[in-house]
Amino acid sequence: MGDSSVTSKPLDVAIIGGGIVGVITALGLLRRGAHVTIYERSPSWPDNGAAFAFTGVARQCMQSLDPTILEALSHVAVRSPAKTVRYWDGFNPRTKEAAQQEETALLFETPEKDLAFWGTLRTPFLHQLAAALPKEGDVVQFGKRLTGYVDDWEEGSDKVELNFADGTTAEADVVLSPVIACDGVHSTTRKLLLGADPAAKAKYAHKMVYRALMPVDGAIAAFGTAKASVNCFHLGPDAHMVMNGAAFNVHLFVHDPDDWPDVHNSEKPSSREEVQNALQSWGPHVTELLMHLPEKVSKWAVFDMADHPAATYASGRIAVAGDAAHASSPFHGAGAGMGVEDGLVICELLADLGAGSDEVHPGQLAAALRAYSDVRIPRTQWLVESSRQVGDMYQWRYGPTGRDAARTKDEFVQRQRKIWDFDPEEMVKGARVELEKQLGVLSSRGHV
Repeated sequence: MGDSSVTSKPLDVAIIGGGIVGVITALGLLRRGAHVTIYERSPSWPDNGAAFAFTGVARQCMQSLDPTILEALSHVAVRSPAKTVRYWDGFNPRTKEAAQQEETALLFETPEKDLAFWGTLRTPFLHQLAAALPKEGDVVQFGKRLTGYVDDWEEGSDKVELNFADGTTAEADVVLSPVIACDGVHSTTRKLLLGADPAAKAKYAHKMVYRALMPVDGAIAAFGTAKASVNCFHLGPDAHMVMNGAAFNVHLFVHDPDDWPDVHNSEKPSSREEVQNALQSWGPHVTELLMHLPEKVSKWAVFDMADHPAATYASGRIAVAGDAAHASSPFHGAGAGMGVEDGLVICELLADLGAGSDEVHPGQLAAALRAYSDVRIPRTQWLVESSRQVGDMYQWRYGPTGRDAARTKDEFVQRQRKIWDFDPEEMVKGARVELEKQLGVLSSRGHV
């Protein structure tokens, strides 16, 4: 019998990676009474110009995780004023006037309200989330690059040991310490967890993206006021363009049949001339727009896990989530939202075990993370594969749709519906059912 006068310790959770999903999961666990430490490899919060969009489903999950998360997003999010998202032909129109006319250039449109995206840049949102973390208790430790871990729970060890590149270690009571890795597309933890499995490394999706800001007046001259003031897509052979009218931010995605030369560096220098050469046969409105690009631009490789999906997101008391588990190309715009869904499942299952106490057996923690993995794999890996295919649809490379606008719309809407027509509460219920199964297996093996 324990001493009832001894104060129970909360579950101690280490989170590897201080990105969006990592901090969101940390806030959800803190709200449920856990003790959390975020280990971030950078010397400070990462500064990254990437943009995210969060669906209505993702925002439901944020509210359930911790209402301060949704509040943080509301301070920095941009919401489209348009009722539809429009997909235009960027290739065939031979005049600028034809490119602006719906009857000649509009391929299809979809309701904006279904996915109900709130868009934001990564850095301001991350700073809003960081401000919501407790100021005391050393919740975040910077300059901590994970190099290895030891998790011997089946041999009776009561600790998970983390090893960092600076020679330091972190140790926590295993009864209190699952490790949740949210360390991105090229996750170190995924490599450690999966070892020689090809899924340990994300692969080049044979898509690269040129990103640039350009003068709004140049965009208006090329596309007209109506197009230049809203978000829209331009589709064509082997490339497509996404335009954000708010700051006139252009993302140009191009199919690349070659291999990316350096898997450790996803950014390469490029030029306006290279972009113009890639789209030289496109319509005059697009070629005119490209004249307003800066002379020097950069291009980024898109990596995902479509070629080799992971067989599991968890092993023992170690789990990966978000991009670390299911890195996706951006063509559905839902990868970050899937990471938020991951965080909700993890937080609810650990809370069910007792996030605010130390009465949790190591095997129960392993069972909870296995349940999380089993529940999340089907939906997240469907997204990774579907996103890759949607990128090909936009670039007229997907066989079943080709250049047929009606077929493309039907296929695309069907896939979109699978993202937004989803109940997070049912997801959590399913995870709890799976946890009970895993605990039963654990009990039958004498691990509890």
